[in-house]
Amino acid sequence: MQRCPLQLLRLPSAIRSQYASQVFKQTRTFSSTIISRAQGPKSIPGDLERRIQAIPIERFRNFCIVAHVDHGKSTLSDRLLELTGTIAPGGNKQILDKLDVERERGITVKAQTCSMLYKYKGLDYLLHLVDTPGHVDFRAEVSRSYASCGGALLLVDASQGVQAQTVANFYLAFSQGLTLVPVVNKIDLPSADSPRALEQMQTAFELPPENAVLVSAKTGVNVEAILPNVIQQIPCPVGDHTKPLRLLLVDSWYDNYKGVILLVRIFDGQIKAGDHVISFATGLKYFVGEVGIMYPDQTPQSVLRAGQVGYIYFNPGMKKSQEALSGDTFTTVGSENIVEPYPGFEEPKSMVFVSAFPVDQGDFGHLEDSINQIVLNDRSVTLQKESSEALGAGWRLGFLGTLHCSVFEDRLRQEHGASIIITPPSVPFKIIWRDGKEEIIQSPIHFPDIDTHHTRVAELQEPYVSATITLPEEYLGKVIELCEANRGEQKELNFFTATQVILKYDIPLAQLVDDFFGKLKGATKGYASLDYEDAGFRRSNIVKMQLLVNKEPVDAVARVLHLSQVERLGRLWVKKFKEHVDRQMFEVIIQAAVGRRIVARETIKPFRKDVLQKLHAADIGRKRKLLDKQKEGRKKLKAVGNITIDHKAFQKFLAK
Repeated sequence: MQRCPLQLLRLPSAIRSQYASQVFKQTRTFSSTIISRAQGPKSIPGDLERRIQAIPIERFRNFCIVAHVDHGKSTLSDRLLELTGTIAPGGNKQILDKLDVERERGITVKAQTCSMLYKYKGLDYLLHLVDTPGHVDFRAEVSRSYASCGGALLLVDASQGVQAQTVANFYLAFSQGLTLVPVVNKIDLPSADSPRALEQMQTAFELPPENAVLVSAKTGVNVEAILPNVIQQIPCPVGDHTKPLRLLLVDSWYDNYKGVILLVRIFDGQIKAGDHVISFATGLKYFVGEVGIMYPDQTPQSVLRAGQVGYIYFNPGMKKSQEALSGDTFTTVGSENIVEPYPGFEEPKSMVFVSAFPVDQGDFGHLEDSINQIVLNDRSVTLQKESSEALGAGWRLGFLGTLHCSVFEDRLRQEHGASIIITPPSVPFKIIWRDGKEEIIQSPIHFPDIDTHHTRVAELQEPYVSATITLPEEYLGKVIELCEANRGEQKELNFFTATQVILKYDIPLAQLVDDFFGKLKGATKGYASLDYEDAGFRRSNIVKMQLLVNKEPVDAVARVLHLSQVERLGRLWVKKFKEHVDRQMFEVIIQAAVGRRIVARETIKPFRKDVLQKLHAADIGRKRKLLDKQKEGRKKLKAVGNITIDHKAFQKFLAK
């Protein structure tokens, strides 16, 4: 409200009325508050938005950077963002690595995106960049990134040359029809050998050396030559902004205030705040609250058009993380019948399985919410509920590798303040009874005891998988040795090129979940890839191994395994369990038993009083009498003594 100056009241009435008429000429407008909350504030387009709206789809380029781990992808992303003026030069390093665990370990875990404006030959171009992880455990992120891109920069370290993940990423991009621009990085290193790297790229991938760009991302040498090559070699996205809306959900993450935020690629049509959209996968409808681009942080826009990649969130917000399915297609309500949904993503199979339990069972609910939020934007984690006698309720988690599992645990601790105990997983097994009934059992507690086994059980079976391993020919001997050591049965061996071999084995699931993939990567320096499918149950010589403490079974740590592993694991178990059981006033015997057969034993000596300390020159008979008396007391104590094994002892023993 405009204030009336005090001096005005002292003026004659004629002048006062003239002043008032000038002031109140500006009429105040009132707007109704009963407007859909979803439409949001009407913002005046800024300079950035005006420039973007003036760019046609022919001048859009969507591309990602792919390479082996530690070949300099995130550093190159920083240089490109500085070159286009998206970020100020000399700021934070690895600006797109946003997770604490990424900065701590110096690796990229999540594919991160950013839009850039670049002037080339006097025209504005809208470039969309995706920085992808290099480690094989996060290959799901790479394959998802390809869906929003039309091409990729294939980055190779000049000193290292073509490595395992370079090969894997090339075949993945090639199968999706992406245009590849070869880039040789780290040319400033004393050990750099650019001609060798170019030759390897030509022989391995048939990429012509004349198309390659030689750069040093760290020092910025020749980085300015990359973007003109991107514009010339990578095609523009295909789409029509006049058609009905068709957008693909590429990724999602959770915000405490806005709910689930979706990263989307618009194929046709356009989307703005206030639009009413529907999901093809769930059938749920939402009002769009805000749309925008990552520049490099969330920057709101009034509209996203065909060919663009940006973020959207809903108002009211999407609260359940399960509603955001990666690979889902959204369209405007009413266009469901005319829009063809996108086929979605093929999620990779889990390679490493673990069981996870809360340290304190009271935290189960909080931990479940935390796990669901991380699984929301990491679809490659598989989740199944499980329970244990010793550790209570928990989950069986499947990961793409051991590093993936370790990063998941770190993210739980850092982002949600939750702690879990990771234990080796169990697999189900099948019992065929003599009366013809079949039963699948998940827990070792329900395994038939030795007497039941002989009288009522006809056959025991364990699950097998059919594994397909692709590897370079020089590692063939090591991989066959590894498969044979893990009770594998060879089915097929084919050379599909002069140097690449396809090996097919049937392997027990119990061996696969016991870090088989980690051992395979170790044996082949990361060059082998593994795929598998269920091959049903097969007859097997499986037994239940138990741990006995003073001849009493400890149910919490029973395990079903193959007879060939009993001796080795039995010795390992008793030695490990001995470290976590406290000494008592009497002797404690720890044994590993299969049925009535003891396979390994360790003894914890009792605390012992020196009964001979007062005897200096006594004869042997007197000493013997005191020692025998002590021995009798120990026997009596052992007969009535109960061992209480602390819960923490189980946690430490079972933790991986």
